[in-house]
Amino acid sequence: MPVPRLLPALLLLGNTGLSAMAAEAHGSCLTRDEQRAAVDDHRTISLGQAIKSLRQYRKHSEVVRARLCRQNEKLVYVLTLLGRSGKVVDVTIDAVNGEYHAGP
Repeated sequence: MPVPRLLPALLLLGNTGLSAMAAEAHGSCLTRDEQRAAVDDHRTISLGQAIKSLRQYRKHSEVVRARLCRQNEKLVYVLTLLGRSGKVVDVTIDAVNGEYHAGP
């Protein structure tokens, strides 16, 4: 496999530890069942709505991981994004109102 095709994969693998640390910084993350219950009970917006909110600010980034976590007594989506440049970043979206926050 040519080196240019490996580069994004290596960058993503190298940053998975950073994503895990960012999720830990946000407190505990919910299980899939807890996430489903929160959306079904209308306590949070859906992941689709969170990504739609994100697109206003980060149009050309691909979501490679999404988690619903507790942060300071509220719920946030922690989204790991892969930009066109190959840079991996974490952003948060308030799970109640869809407000975007750059960085962990």
